[in-house]
Amino acid sequence: MDEAITAVPLLTPAAGTPELIDTEAGFESAIAELAAGSGPFAVDAERASGFRYSARAYLIQIKRNGGGLHLIDPIPFGPGHVLMKTLNDLLNTDEVILHASTQDLPCLRELGINPARLFDTELGGRIAGLPRVGLGPLLESLMGVILAKEHSAADWSTRPLPQEWLTYAALDVELLIELRNIVEKILIDAKKDSWAAEEFSSILLAPPSPPRVDPWRRTSGMHKIKRRDQLAVIRELWITRDELARASDIAGGKILNDSAIVELALNPPTTKKEFEKTLRPIGLRARWLENLQTWLDAIARAVAMPESQWPAIRANTDTLPPIKLWRDKFPEKFAPLSHARALIEIIAEENSLPVENLITPELVRRICWSPPPGSTESSSPDLVRTALLELGARTWQVDLVAQAIAAALLEKEPLVVPEALASDVPESTADEL
Repeated sequence: MDEAITAVPLLTPAAGTPELIDTEAGFESAIAELAAGSGPFAVDAERASGFRYSARAYLIQIKRNGGGLHLIDPIPFGPGHVLMKTLNDLLNTDEVILHASTQDLPCLRELGINPARLFDTELGGRIAGLPRVGLGPLLESLMGVILAKEHSAADWSTRPLPQEWLTYAALDVELLIELRNIVEKILIDAKKDSWAAEEFSSILLAPPSPPRVDPWRRTSGMHKIKRRDQLAVIRELWITRDELARASDIAGGKILNDSAIVELALNPPTTKKEFEKTLRPIGLRARWLENLQTWLDAIARAVAMPESQWPAIRANTDTLPPIKLWRDKFPEKFAPLSHARALIEIIAEENSLPVENLITPELVRRICWSPPPGSTESSSPDLVRTALLELGARTWQVDLVAQAIAAALLEKEPLVVPEALASDVPESTADEL
């Protein structure tokens, strides 16, 4: 796109903002209009993250060339409704376009919408090597359109939905078909379209994530907790909060946030006065006091717990040690990892790819931590290839990195690398105990 072109704001859909569909008659009419159209379906969903416990969809936006733009309120229908099944059958007659599909697919699948063919404009942009891949930046850089995002963090469980929110939601799919075509052309020109197709297929085929082991260990700020009795308080408060949040469908952080849980574990109160004194330095909120006795009871249960029932400092999982420990404690693992990282960064740059899209860093760490038998004696790309595929890497990724990783596994001395090597570990993981 010519950089001299000035981007212009997109304020309303070309055909205006459609009425919200919340009746069976309206839903049936929308399906009929969509069926009369042609080509792929642009789809988006709005959730109430940060406001509700559930991750359900509170609005579905769909557009198709010749089939109109439709805003469907899924709440009156819900999972398993016959019209949701009819909609799913229609969507499966062609491709579904989503932006950042892994965010929306779970809530769509909850309703019974399971796309059979996918094009993800955000992931396509990443593979294409575009520098900014949010929906707004892509529309601005590729189509010269500015998309307002002021309602992206709104509470979409609100009813009635304000008209300006509906307009914002409609604009998310207004140009998604055209954007998809532009991204596809860039991919084809770069000979990366087969890579993208394999990624899209893998997203649809990926099984649901298994339940987390000890999800309470992901409480933000856990690095402050040093004792097992404090962990017992964290666990009891987290489980209690989760039960309250699930029952009321309110986000747990609204009921009692992670910072408060950590402070209460460090200084367990027994009275309302002590509770308020403990939390006042981080900003005591009136809502936390609504369940005051529940919190005090949870803390009392944890404090009275025998030591044999306290959680272990670290969970018994197959999580690898933090990278920052490898250099000193596991040098024989760090040496090949340092070489593998350096080689992969070169390959990523040569192919205009983000490193994390070229190959998931966790897979590289696992190969370096537990190399395939025989791969440390002689260069064995085939062994590495098989191991990566078993771990879930895609064929195109393995084709690009297997040779480099196989060579790195033979290295005995580490590269001199900056301490930032540890930065590929998410903070939430580093905080886990």
